[in-house]
Order: sequence, then structure tokens, then C-alpha cells
Amino acid sequence: MATEKNVYRLQGLSCTSCAAKFEKNIRQIDTVEDVQLNFGASKLTVDGDVSILQLEKAGAFDGIKVFPEKQRNTKQHIPFWLKRENQTTLVSLVLLLAGYGVSAANGQNNWLSIVLFALAILIGGYSLMKEGLLNLSKLEFDMSTLMTIAVIGAALIGDWAEGAVVVFLFSVSEALESYSIDKARNSISSLMEIAPTTATVLRNGVEYEVEVEELMINDVILIKPGQKIAMDGEVIQGNSSVNQSAITGESVPVHKVLGDEVFAGTLNEEGSMQVRVTKLAEDTTIAKIIHLVEEAQAEKAPTQQFVDRFAKYYTPAILAISVLIMVIPPLAMGGLWSDWFYKGLVVLVVGCPCALVISTPIAIVTAIGNAARNGVLIKGGIHLEETGQIKVIAFDKTGTLTEGRPEVTDVISVSAVTEAELLKQAASIERFSQHPLATAIMRAAGKLSNDLLEVEDFQSITGKGAKGLLGGRLVYVGSPNLYKEMDRLEESFEQRILELQRQGKTVMLVWSEAGLDGMIAVADQVRKSSLSVIQKLHQMGIRKTVMLTGDNQSTASAIGQQLGLSEVKAELLPHEKVAMIKSMRQYGKVAMIGDGVNDAPALASANIGIAMGGAGTDTALETADIALMADDLEKLPYTINLSMRTKQIILQNISIALGLKVIALLLIIPGWLTLWMAVMADMGATVIVVLNSLRLMRSRV
Repeated sequence: MATEKNVYRLQGLSCTSCAAKFEKNIRQIDTVEDVQLNFGASKLTVDGDVSILQLEKAGAFDGIKVFPEKQRNTKQHIPFWLKRENQTTLVSLVLLLAGYGVSAANGQNNWLSIVLFALAILIGGYSLMKEGLLNLSKLEFDMSTLMTIAVIGAALIGDWAEGAVVVFLFSVSEALESYSIDKARNSISSLMEIAPTTATVLRNGVEYEVEVEELMINDVILIKPGQKIAMDGEVIQGNSSVNQSAITGESVPVHKVLGDEVFAGTLNEEGSMQVRVTKLAEDTTIAKIIHLVEEAQAEKAPTQQFVDRFAKYYTPAILAISVLIMVIPPLAMGGLWSDWFYKGLVVLVVGCPCALVISTPIAIVTAIGNAARNGVLIKGGIHLEETGQIKVIAFDKTGTLTEGRPEVTDVISVSAVTEAELLKQAASIERFSQHPLATAIMRAAGKLSNDLLEVEDFQSITGKGAKGLLGGRLVYVGSPNLYKEMDRLEESFEQRILELQRQGKTVMLVWSEAGLDGMIAVADQVRKSSLSVIQKLHQMGIRKTVMLTGDNQSTASAIGQQLGLSEVKAELLPHEKVAMIKSMRQYGKVAMIGDGVNDAPALASANIGIAMGGAGTDTALETADIALMADDLEKLPYTINLSMRTKQIILQNISIALGLKVIALLLIIPGWLTLWMAVMADMGATVIVVLNSLRLMRSRV
């Protein structure tokens, strides 16, 4: 029997250790069978029958609030100084300074200064010590436990001032860490707030304001100037410029006319439009983006997996070292118990792996959120890391390096058939094909499209062309290679074809059993950005840029030379593209960039599959590792650069986390490191790591 799966959003989840404890507490609920907690997205999935009250009780130690996933919550902004924990920290600071003032005036350890320091500890560290003592009773050693032991230890040996400083520094560090993590999570929460919650629907000519969840497919919604579009749909009346930057990252508005697709969360700038709803609220492009970004943040990158494995051995090792420092010197070398007990406490505090554990996930969360806001959907930390290691990039031609809108340039008859009849025959057959070249022929046919011939037994010939019966006559439309498989091509025709191909045109022949009727040349314009993008990629250290296309060699070579590509592979069938991808792995990690539909096998076989124009394309969102939501090749260098920066920051974070601990541990030996300095070393490292990761929010296209 399938268990009930419920998804919740969380508020107040402040640290990775708190997340682990919260998850553990939920697992202990009898009716819960499984639980997955996504720290980056602050999201919880529970298998089993459990109430929100039970979940909040499990997270009461950290003040975690739980809400159903579909419930929209306006996150209440509380000014920094009005937060209770920050107010107690401020009171603690005032008492701490007063204690030092009294000590300076009346000498150390007088009764008034001790009272002031004790009050600073109790007021500033109440929640900390409450949680720490509870953990200690269960023999759970997290940061709260270690800090509580340190504060109690300082009080027992009469160092009240140091205990108060430890409490204050810990409180400040916790506030900074919580603020920084919330700032990183805003990359998702800002996405969730893009789409409006209500829409104006037209029913029987009357306007009604309804919740978007109530809208059904084929409902007609009214979009007024200055309004955000509430649902994905198709324009059925009116036209307007629409700012799609929320979805695609493009700053230039796109003019929408009858039949064009629009996306939920985009902004209607000028005219009024009526839009027919084509997707339910949970299936819109923005909903899918949010879901995939959250799933991506939950997936652990290779570096994070390594850090997690390392932490499993690191933490017990620190605990063992701490105990040995407390016990061995007094027993074996006659040291003072109080001195070595104190040093053991310092080792426990400084050895806590908070900064190390958070060093990778906070960078991944920030980078993936930044990419989503810039119209790049990265579907996991592993893909984010690998993108920066790419050495070879393979490009599909049509729609990637070129505009993807080929146009007929030449119609040449070589028989008694007129040019108009030749185009009519080709259009009659190609209307059943989805290939871009077929679309070009249909556009060229124009008015003829209402007078096309009836086709029987249509058959597509993969990568080569198509055929069908026109009035009982078998007619082919296909590549010169397909013709050569069936008949010999006259030298004069072959020369004509080569001449057109040298001009960068793709040539299709039209023939029947009686012979060749004529040829149609189609050209696809190279994107304006393609040349600069290829140059940037080479400057970034990409060894090889390769075009993989099913087009003829002459056309492909002309475009490849124009763009400065390292290599051009033409006349490839889908399975041959896959073979080429595999053969290029000898040069390093390989990325394939295509439209996400026709190139699905090649995208899947590459180390990183990148889909162009993912907005509105379900296949691209599902099959590719990375989707460039806009039809914009300029996002490729940005994505690679973001990956490289993320990798650098992760390595910096790990170095900071471990480096500060090594220095601090060395300072313990001569007794130079005090408890408050240990807190500074540990919590300071955590704050530095988080702030360092937030630099990724500034990465721009």
C-alpha cells in the first residue's frame, strides 16, 4: 500500500546541523516512513501520516515553521533590531561591556562584575544552553552542545568574562549566518513570487477575478497593459510587447501576435491581449523551473559528497583528540587537570566542522539561483561543477549556431516541370515533415499552400528526406546523397549543386522514377552572436569547438570557416552524432549543445547536455543537464564562467574552513588559544565561507 507523500516549505531553518537534527527528529515519529529535507530550498518531503503540529514540534529547538507547499506565504519582513534573538544579543553586549567596566574600576572577579557577566550569559545564551543541555543529556555533540560545555567550563574555573564573550560571539555569528543563508535562498523565493496568484478570466463575455489554481485548459484570460501574465498560453486576440526576462533572462521585450506562446510571470508592457490557457498552474514553465531548481539544489555535487564523507571521520577524530588532550597529559606527565581540561574544551570548540560542512552547499545554492535568474537552468550541483571542466563543445548547426529559420533562396527546374509546380510538389510532401528545411519550403510555397496536391503513402527517410505518391507518381524530396543512392547524378547538375553549397546553402532535390525534376536551395543565417561566442570559448580554455550536423559538407564547411570552429563534421545521422561525441572524449569532458529534441541522443551521451531555447520546450527541460531558457548563445560563456567561479569559491571555502582550524589547533599547544578565540575561529570561518559564497550572486551575463 502506497504511503501518503506530503511536501512542505520551511521557515527558520538556519544551519546544516539543525537540518540534520530536524530530519532525525521527524524520522523518530512512528507514522513517518521516510523523509527528505532539502536544506538549500528549505523544503521538506514526508512519506507518512503526520501533522504540521508534529513537524513544528520536531523543529521547535530551532524555531522552524512548517507550511504546505501550495500555500502561498508572504514572508513577513522583521527589521534586524526587532528580532528577539538580536535584542537578547544586544542586551548581552551591554551587560558584557558593563562587566568589563566594573572589572576595570574595582578589579577582576568582584561580585558585581561576576553578576553582570552571569546575566550576559543567561540572557544572551538562554536558548543556546537550553538546547545544549538537552543534547548533552542525549549525548548528541553539535555546536550548541560544545558551546554550552565551553561556557559552563569557563564558569566552573571562575572565568565568567570569557564565558560571556563566548555567548556573545556565538550569538552574533549565528545571526550573521542566518542572514546570509536567507539571502542565498532568496534566489528561489524571488522565482516563486514572479507569477501572479490571480487572473482575470472571460466567461460569457463577463470578467471574473479567480485564483490561478482554479483556471482550466482552454479558459480565456484577459491581460491588460502593465499586468503580469498569470498562465502559460496562446495569444488569441490582440498583440503587445512582453518582457520575458523573468523566464529567459532576455532584457529586450518580445512582440507577441496572434498564435504566439506566452509564459506565466512575464510582463505585458503595452497592448491588451486575450490568451487561451494551455497549461495548468502546476505545469507552467515557471512552475517547472522552480521545481527543477529546487531539485538541483538538493542534489549533492561531487565536492560536497567528498566533504560529507570526510566530515564523518573528521568529527569523531576531533572528539577523540579532545578527550586524549584532557586525560593523557595529567595522567602521564603530571599536568594540571584544570589546564588540560580547558585545552580539551578549546579543541572541541575549534574542531566543530560547521564551516566545512556548509562550504559547498551554500556555494551551489547561490550559483544555481543566480543562473536561474539569468535564464539558465542548471539541473544539479554535479552539472554545475562539470561545466567548468569542459574541454570540447559540440554544436548542432540549425537553431544553435544559426538562426534556425532557413529560407528558400533558389528554385531551379531542370525538366519540363515549372518552378511553381516544383515548389508545389515539394510543399505537398514536406507539409507532413517537422524538419526546419520542410518549414522553409512551406513558407516559400505561401499562397500555394491552399492548393497542394493530395499525398498518399508519405514516408520520412531519417536524415535524408521524404517521399510520397502524388497522383499515383512516386516523388522524392531529399538530399543529393539520397538521389545518388538511387541513380547517377549528371556532372552538370553536380557542379550546380556544389556551387550552391559553396555559398553556404543546403540543396534538396525533387525527383521521380522518370528522373530529376529540379532543385531547391535553402540558407540559414548564422547568428550574429555565434562568432563572438566561439572566440570567447577559445579564450576561456576550450580546446575544441566542433559542429555536428546532418547538412552537407560544403555548407557546413562554409559556416565552420566563417565562425572559426576547430572542426566540422557533416552529413551525420543521429547515431553518428553519438559516436562522434564518444570519440571526442579523448580530449577531455565534452558538452553537446542543441535544441533538446532532435539532438536528444547526442545530448544524453555527452558529459553535459545543453539545450537551446528551453522556455516552453518540455523535452529540453526534461532531457538536458542545462537549459538556456532564451534562444541566446551568449549565455554559454556565462554558464561556463559561473561554473569555474563556483569551483574556485568552493575550494577557497574548504581552504578557509580547514586552514583556520589547523592554525587554531596549533595555537592550542602553547596555550595561546582561549575559548573565545576558538569561537571566533570556528564561527568566523563559517561566516567568511557564507559571505564568500554570496559573491556568486554578482555573476552576470
